[in-house]
Amino acid sequence: MSLKTVLFDFNGVIVKDEPIHLKLIDEILVQENLQPQKLHERQGCLGRSDRACFQDLLKNRGRVATEEYLMELLQRKAEAYVQELETLEKLPLYPGIEDLIFQVRSQNLKLGLVSGALRQEIQLVLERANLIEYFTVIVAGDDITTSKPQPEGYLLAVEKLNQVYPDLNLQSQECLAIEDTPAGIQAAKRAQMQVVGVANTYPFHMLQRQANWTVDYLTELELERVQEIFLQQDVNNIKTEC
Repeated sequence: MSLKTVLFDFNGVIVKDEPIHLKLIDEILVQENLQPQKLHERQGCLGRSDRACFQDLLKNRGRVATEEYLMELLQRKAEAYVQELETLEKLPLYPGIEDLIFQVRSQNLKLGLVSGALRQEIQLVLERANLIEYFTVIVAGDDITTSKPQPEGYLLAVEKLNQVYPDLNLQSQECLAIEDTPAGIQAAKRAQMQVVGVANTYPFHMLQRQANWTVDYLTELELERVQEIFLQQDVNNIKTEC
């Protein structure tokens, strides 16, 4: 078995914007005369889509979340996100992301992105960071009906990659996912993928228990070593660290 594709999460892996998201969600809740997020709710939203978070938050507050109402809140939040980023002189990208993308491309691996974020948010960041051209396949929150830890986004990414590259014959087991939350790790593993957990959002030891590999920073990830292990060992027996 060989490694053919690396699939990146977005929030918490490429861009350090999760504090921005949490702030904007609180602002919208207050605008709707609802209590802002409690600590456990903030933690529960990490790694999940805005849709899933708003659904849970509204339910917890006894507010009926019709599709129309939910879409209105999501659009308001997306617009506020764009405005927030426009005020930043420099995007809060995680160190090492550009070097890792270079590693992936230099080894002729395909690149994809799987996130619960809305497509317009993802494209805004990738375009400003001059990274959009490298991600042939992007699965955004708009494309799926469930949120991580469900595997739908990752399975759809495999399907889309096979559409773009018909000769690739990609299987889930030939993908490496890079995630920063337990929900994201669970989603990728449920899709039968191997996962690198990067401790950008959660402590190293929490991710280490779930991911195949764990690093403190993207700069520590040795992709060549990962490729060697793909070739040497069965996917179900891998449990190591970089």
